[in-house]
Amino acid sequence: MLASGRRRLLLLCTSFVILSLLASSNGSSNSAEGLNQSHNKTAHPLEMTPKVSFQLKLHALFHWTSFGFLMPVGILLVRMSSKSRNGRCVRVLFYCHVISQIAAVLLATGGAVLSLMNFENSFSNSHQRVGLALYGFMWLQSVIGFFRPERGVNGRSVWYFFHWLLGIAVCATGITNVYIGLRTYHERTMKSVRLWTGLLTVEVSFLAFFYLLIDRWSYMIKQGQVTVEQLKPTDNRRTYPTTLRKELSMVQE
Repeated sequence: MLASGRRRLLLLCTSFVILSLLASSNGSSNSAEGLNQSHNKTAHPLEMTPKVSFQLKLHALFHWTSFGFLMPVGILLVRMSSKSRNGRCVRVLFYCHVISQIAAVLLATGGAVLSLMNFENSFSNSHQRVGLALYGFMWLQSVIGFFRPERGVNGRSVWYFFHWLLGIAVCATGITNVYIGLRTYHERTMKSVRLWTGLLTVEVSFLAFFYLLIDRWSYMIKQGQVTVEQLKPTDNRRTYPTTLRKELSMVQE
């Protein structure tokens, strides 16, 4: 039943992508004249009409929310579930991870469709080339996630390694591409992006710190607690209260 649910969800996401790509091809054909005049945009600042400005901001918002927030949060949720001993809490964290990653993939796909429909896509800059490769690996990661083997299966360890490695790589590359996109926006519009770059840096730094803190949190809590081994006497002599030890020492003298 769970496997059939995964297939239905994968089919739904795939249908969304196909419909989005069909819509983007129609939008691209309608705006062919604007695209043909945009090959020299890298040499001159981009003319910012209200429509273009809105589309750029929406494209940036989609990718920032996807790669810069939802994907790292999904990684944190899995990290937290691996440290939890409560079965119900583990299930809740796992499903929150799945929901956050599906939302991240859909938002990133929406940003890609928006770019194909409205922007120049000659792939002459790093932002577009990295983005193209990123979309492919992002969807590969999603497909791998839907075909998760059950625990105890021989291929589970191999699946986990590739799923973890590809997830970290997609997330890190996506965040890097957001930085590249901000720089490209500055070069094309001559507008300052220092505020947005600073905010993204603060957010990423906080998420990275929280990721490291999860790993050491239980160890930090144990530092303020006395373990059972520490309560055991270190020698074979019996332990007495302080007053009784003083009386015994006086008698011995």
